[in-house]
Amino acid sequence: MGTKLKNIGLIGLGMVAGAIGMGTQLDAMAQKSAGNPLPIEELRQLADVFGLIKSDYVEPVEDKKLLTEAISGMVSSLDPHSAYLDKKAFKELREGTQGKFVGLGIEVGMEDGYVKVISPIEDSPAYRAGIKAGDLITRLDSTPVKGMTLDEAVKKMRGEPNTKITLTIARKDEDKPIVTTITRQEIRVQSVKAKIVEPGYAWLRVAQFQEPTVDDMAKKIAALYAQEPNMKGLVLDLRNDPGGVLPGAIGVSAAFLPKDVVITSTNGQLPDSKASFYARREFYAARAVGDPLAKLPDAIKKIPMVVLVNSGSASASEIVAGALQDYKRATIMGTQTFGKGSVQTIRQLSADTAVKLTTARYYTPSGRSIQAKGIVPDLMVDETADGDGLNSLRLREADLQKHLTNDKDKEAEARPAVDELEEEQRIAALEKKRKPLEFGSKDDFQLAQALNHLKGLPVILSKAKVEVKKEPGINQPKTESKTEPKTDDKK
Repeated sequence: MGTKLKNIGLIGLGMVAGAIGMGTQLDAMAQKSAGNPLPIEELRQLADVFGLIKSDYVEPVEDKKLLTEAISGMVSSLDPHSAYLDKKAFKELREGTQGKFVGLGIEVGMEDGYVKVISPIEDSPAYRAGIKAGDLITRLDSTPVKGMTLDEAVKKMRGEPNTKITLTIARKDEDKPIVTTITRQEIRVQSVKAKIVEPGYAWLRVAQFQEPTVDDMAKKIAALYAQEPNMKGLVLDLRNDPGGVLPGAIGVSAAFLPKDVVITSTNGQLPDSKASFYARREFYAARAVGDPLAKLPDAIKKIPMVVLVNSGSASASEIVAGALQDYKRATIMGTQTFGKGSVQTIRQLSADTAVKLTTARYYTPSGRSIQAKGIVPDLMVDETADGDGLNSLRLREADLQKHLTNDKDKEAEARPAVDELEEEQRIAALEKKRKPLEFGSKDDFQLAQALNHLKGLPVILSKAKVEVKKEPGINQPKTESKTEPKTDDKK
């Protein structure tokens, strides 16, 4: 589909999205090769090709470039989330998990060969320069974006603090391109936001799972209860949350679940990849002094909850939604999630290079695999009263080349067929009239439906019908295929 949004990422975070186990293993290759004989014949062919390029290629090529590209190609051929991290990429990943990076401050995707702005980060250089959601970046300095990958464009927008880059932007309803020069700065991503949206009801948003997320969430919850001691309901917003570090997902889940319950489990080749992760301090705050969740009010374990998700909710956010769904602790509302059910581990090769390698699949507490399937909400609710907008055009894990299959459900990758051209035209017409959505605002349709559900009021359900195979013990989504929206009366 021409207008599907591809490879959603955050500038400066690159493809850090996912559930990441941060570990290092300088001698990993030596350990593995000791137990597995090397394929001598294939390695000889690799050496022959290396020699052939060195001797016959039209111009000289550096040894380091050839070997680095060989490693990169070998790793990236495995699945969409495994990658070789050179010095710059490794530095960016570490900065991303810490919640900071140097760049412009925009969440981006790829559309029709251009970089599309999903949203600018509040108070970032891009935000102050007037960059808007929906803008298409067509040139970076004097270089056309057409032909670049998203990663290449992101790297070009990154740079050193106080350096400048000129963007050429195509914007709907503007006859001429907009040219603006922006100065790069260190961006600190606020991974957790919270506020009282109505008397007795709170909104808590996790935008990305980072190292400070659990501590930040605990502070936000404490502040909410200080402002509203008699809280009646909480909306946990995980929409467009691409994932992040695994301890963050465990800690967020543990805040709302009983102590010691299983949050997620993993399974892979290595013995240490066959593990269960529990709602205990050592699984979400191993390096912290004390337990960041210890002083949370007891009421947080019982407060009625709705979790909002969409097709941009991936990996670590799916772990949280899946755990809260399995234990029936919260009602999951929104649209089907991205479906990234794999764990990436960082294996450090040198002081400044590493491999991000998929080492396991993860599972919900009941044993469901989310890979290439995602979390199906209990209540299907579109982004707006008119439909699900750009979310319905996004690529999901099952659309990515070389993605891992779902080992528990071979039918998980089936997706409903639609008239693509007609659907694109319909959504494009609606989006042209609609102003960019700000999550948590008074115009947030899904948040309004979540509050209605918590209050026992009717909820406007999705008009799109989704076929889902029933799973024991899991609430089935409520949907409606008629033209008129249906309401769900909470009993």
